[in-house]
Amino acid sequence: MTQFAFLSHTSFMKQPPAAPGSRPFGLAGIAWDGCVTNRPGARFGPRAIREASHMLCDGIHPFFDTTPDGHLQDHGDLPLPNTSLEGMRAAMMPLIAPLIAQQHMVWLGGDHSITLPLLRAYRAQLGRPLACLHFDAHCDTWEDHFGEPSGHGTWVYEALQEGLVMPQGMMQLGIRSAGQREARDYVREQGGLIYDARSLRGLESPAQLAGVLGGIHERMAALGHPPVYLSLDIDCLDPAFAPGTGTPEPGGMSSNQVLSILEELAGLPWVGMDCVEVAPPYDHAELTSYAAAQFVWTYLCGRLAQAAR
Repeated sequence: MTQFAFLSHTSFMKQPPAAPGSRPFGLAGIAWDGCVTNRPGARFGPRAIREASHMLCDGIHPFFDTTPDGHLQDHGDLPLPNTSLEGMRAAMMPLIAPLIAQQHMVWLGGDHSITLPLLRAYRAQLGRPLACLHFDAHCDTWEDHFGEPSGHGTWVYEALQEGLVMPQGMMQLGIRSAGQREARDYVREQGGLIYDARSLRGLESPAQLAGVLGGIHERMAALGHPPVYLSLDIDCLDPAFAPGTGTPEPGGMSSNQVLSILEELAGLPWVGMDCVEVAPPYDHAELTSYAAAQFVWTYLCGRLAQAAR
């Protein structure tokens, strides 16, 4: 019975083992959820996203007409301690640096605190600050994590303070959670771009999203098309589309909106992405993990389509 529903496979899209660095794209799980502020469970996200990806069959994307099959290497989950945020981040750095150096990486979280060390590694590898497209219900610009200096709600603030991301290149989509105005407006006050969930209501097709897409393209052009990193918190989606997350916020984006944006922005100079905060214990019918797998797959296919041009 191990062949039923591909139960014998444990890698993303059933990709077989490959020699290190032999494929242009890599994927790794970061199964850490020690910084959640509500419900834990995101440590099980990487496994659930991989399982959901097995339903992509041959993986040929209907819009990009390409597939990551044969181009992707799954490195499994990084071996990390699970008792200390600083210990986890310190252990991450020597593991992720060689992966970034040899492959275009996708990272499966885990809670959003993993993004800060990832940006540190990309900043060091590229030798310059990045732009960042950030899908989320939460602004993640708080200066502390309920009295602690760092957590999954502080990484944007820290990344800007450390010069990892260009202030004008921080672009947020889907923000809608409760929070002080100072935190909600922090990115905009630093010169960044925010399209909150209210401003996105009713905009799903590429034509309807033309103003948003144009604004992002204009911002990237004004900055000289810097390398851009994608950080996709699954709670950017309304809980109707993604109930399996630790801090759900009603009134969010639809799967169609996110897919339209990912497809239409495939031509940006992406350097990597993460997909975080998938918490399978609260999922229904694997809706959340299927959405996450679809977003990762779409991102990869977009990169392949651009490379083929």
